[in-house]
Amino acid sequence: MAIVTIDGAAKEYPIGMTYQEIAKEYQPQYENDILLVSVNGKLRELHKTVQFDCDLHFYTGKDEPGIQTYHRSAIFLMMKAFYDVAGAEHIEKVTVDFSLGKGYYIKPQGEIELTEELIRRVKARMEEYVSRKIPIMKRSVNTDDAIELFHKHRMYDKERLFRYRRVSRVNIYSIGGFEDYYYGYMVQNTGYIKYFDLVLFDDGFMLMLPQKESPKEVPVFQAENKQKIYQVLKESVKWGERLNVSHVGALNEQIAEGNINELILIQEALQEKKIAEIAEKIGADRSKKFVMIAGPSSSGKTTFSHRLSVQLKAQGLIPHPIAADDYFVNRVNSPKNPDGSYNFEVLESLDVEQFNKDMTALLSGETVEMPRYQFKTGEREYRGDYLKLGKDDILVIEGIHCLNDKLSYSLPKESKFRVYVSALTQLNVDEHNRIPTTDCRLIRRMVRDARTRGASAQDTIRMWPTVRHGEESYIFPFQESADVMFNSATVYELAVLKQFAEPLLFGIPRESPEYMEAKRLLKFLDYFLGVNSEDIPRNSIIREFIGGSCFKV
Repeated sequence: MAIVTIDGAAKEYPIGMTYQEIAKEYQPQYENDILLVSVNGKLRELHKTVQFDCDLHFYTGKDEPGIQTYHRSAIFLMMKAFYDVAGAEHIEKVTVDFSLGKGYYIKPQGEIELTEELIRRVKARMEEYVSRKIPIMKRSVNTDDAIELFHKHRMYDKERLFRYRRVSRVNIYSIGGFEDYYYGYMVQNTGYIKYFDLVLFDDGFMLMLPQKESPKEVPVFQAENKQKIYQVLKESVKWGERLNVSHVGALNEQIAEGNINELILIQEALQEKKIAEIAEKIGADRSKKFVMIAGPSSSGKTTFSHRLSVQLKAQGLIPHPIAADDYFVNRVNSPKNPDGSYNFEVLESLDVEQFNKDMTALLSGETVEMPRYQFKTGEREYRGDYLKLGKDDILVIEGIHCLNDKLSYSLPKESKFRVYVSALTQLNVDEHNRIPTTDCRLIRRMVRDARTRGASAQDTIRMWPTVRHGEESYIFPFQESADVMFNSATVYELAVLKQFAEPLLFGIPRESPEYMEAKRLLKFLDYFLGVNSEDIPRNSIIREFIGGSCFKV
């Protein structure tokens, strides 16, 4: 017998009893299905068994590890159903290209006619498998055997991935004989995957899945509200294909063959070309006096604004960078969170009235003394920085609320040009394992905060959910209002950030609540071969995070 402690209460269970059996006993206490457990702080799937005295914690779709497990399992179930219905012999590959809204964009390739009828049949097959509660099996194989297995299955991206894996063994999952590899854990059987929808869209389809906030509710896909972001994501996929680096295995191949410097230069050239096109569009309409730049945390807004300013000068304009953060109210007057901490994410943390007064005065040709917010003192200061706009002058304003018209309510719409910046990675682990944009931004921020603010990786991980909540509330709802969108992700960056992030993550104590996330990120970074940062151009967006930028960022 083993003593298992759950929520502070200890109870004896037989050695060899599955965690699923224990979870069934506690399930009535939970509104949502228990999907995963942690044993002494380590995540475990429900088919695993009790082997010793331990502390047990349950995870449902309301928790990040739980909803990640649900999404991963749903993608696996969809793959199984699609291959069964469409016929493996007709499929070249099926890729999970990116997340869009509350779902995943899936693109099949091969001798397949993608129709509403086919999608309906795939969904029906998924529902059949859910009702049958088919066990999701897991086995460990030698890495060389895994390479051979995925070559046989024509999953060539996975084959390339494992050629560069240092580990000697690989976990292979299967549903009814259909085998695949996934980065992370799975639910115990298909019966857990109850909530999903498939929607035909463009030349692929959407797999719509519940989110952590409502684990039993499948969101409705609204294509009309996602057109601009979809086009940017689609373009990012094409960039990856143009560079011949759509997946980590292909990137590692380029690194191993000594081609990384050329890849860096091509990627940076593509971004500079895009920035120049945006500047040309702004320069063509001299009624634009305010370039409003918004985007989520660690999207590279600051470096982008500097590079855009250089290109605006090439268009004959005189840009003036302004940080919306300089209009923060004095810290003592800042709004607070329920726990008493200051909330710098809400619009009310800015002196909106003063911002509009100053911007309106500048638009009218008046001279304005511009403020500077001192983060150390928490006060807005005036130090004789006067500004007056001439006919060729233009303000480049950067801040998380810049796409929200409530920030600039007094300015004529025709005077504003809106830009949305985000790091929408075009790189995936393989055809079925995508790299979440949030992971890329989290690693960026972790590296930057350690370098510029002395913050530990533990601190960054701890506050990340709050940052993400602010983005969902104050940034993402306005992204489709942008005149243009810019993707700041680079195909090579995680291979560079790896060497900066790994020491920080290894420094997180095992007993801390953030250790589980640190371990997940370390496992993720282990897919990449490292790249030296010396050859990254000094104006690169990546320099904003690793240091060495030619701009003040």
